[in-house]
Amino acid sequence: MPSLHEEPRVGRRYLADATELLQRVRRAHPTKGLYEAADLQWWWRNPRPTDAVPQLFWFDQLGRPEAAVILTDWGKRVALDPIVMPDATPDMVARVVARGLAHAGENGFEVVSLEVDRADTVLQGVLAGHGFEVADDGLVESWLAADARPAISPLHEGYRLSTRRDTMQRPHHMISAARNHPDPEPRLLQTSLYRPDLDLVVYDSRDNVASYGLFWHDPETATGLVEPMRTEDDHQRRGLARHVLTTGVDLLAEAGATRIKICYEPDNPASGDLYLGVGFERVKETVVFSGPAGARAS
Repeated sequence: MPSLHEEPRVGRRYLADATELLQRVRRAHPTKGLYEAADLQWWWRNPRPTDAVPQLFWFDQLGRPEAAVILTDWGKRVALDPIVMPDATPDMVARVVARGLAHAGENGFEVVSLEVDRADTVLQGVLAGHGFEVADDGLVESWLAADARPAISPLHEGYRLSTRRDTMQRPHHMISAARNHPDPEPRLLQTSLYRPDLDLVVYDSRDNVASYGLFWHDPETATGLVEPMRTEDDHQRRGLARHVLTTGVDLLAEAGATRIKICYEPDNPASGDLYLGVGFERVKETVVFSGPAGARAS
C-alpha cells in the first residue's frame, strides 16, 4: 500500500483509531461501509478474548487512518472485518484482506467469518480467491432521514419511560442473568459516543424492565445509530418498541443527527415491519462468508 504504513493498536487506543477511521468513511460517503463508529463502540461493551489481540491499521503520511482489519470474538465465531475508505482500489481491498487473514492465522485463528454487502462484488471476489464460501444470511441495513421522522407514538397505560441518566442508582437495564448479559455500563462509559440520556428504558407498573433502546449520536458525522432494541417477551404487542424507537429517533434529531441507521435480521419480520413502518428505508443487505485464515492469506 504505497505511502501507507501499518501499525498495531490494542485496547482503548484501538477504539479511538477505529472511531476516527469510521467517521472518515461516513463523512466521505453517506452509506458505504457496513459500520458506524458507534457500532464498534457498542461492541466494546463486553470484554472479549480478542481485546488482547493487536488490531491492524494503515495510516497515511498525515497520521490519518486509511484502513484497518478488526478481529472480534463473538463466542461462536471470530469475525474479521476489513474497513477501507470508499475510494479504496480493488488492489488495496485485496491486500488489506490478505494481510488480515495472515494476521488472524498468526494469532491462532483457523477459521474466520466476514459480513459482506451483497452488492460488493470486489470483496466477494477476493474472498472466493481465499477459499471462502457463503455461510449465512447477514442483516438488512435501513436508514431514515431525521426530517422525515414520525411523531412520537403514545406509551401504553401502566408503563413509564426513563433514561439511564435518570436511573443511575439502579443496575443497568440491559443486565440479564437469563440471557447471560453482564453489566455493559463500565465499558460503555469508556467510549466517546455513549450518552446516558440517549439510553432509554420502559418500566412496567411493578418497576420491571419491559423494553429498551440505545441511541447513538455521532456529532462528527451527524449520524444516528439505533443499537440495540429489545422488548421483553411478557410485554410484546403493546407498542412499547414503537414508543421507544420514535422517542429515540426524535432525541437523535434534536441532538443534531440528520440521518439515522438501524439494522435487523431478514428473518425477523416483526422488527422489519416496525422499522419500515416508522419510515426507515432498506439500503443494503449483507451476507456472511466463512473460510480459512492464515495459510491461504500469505
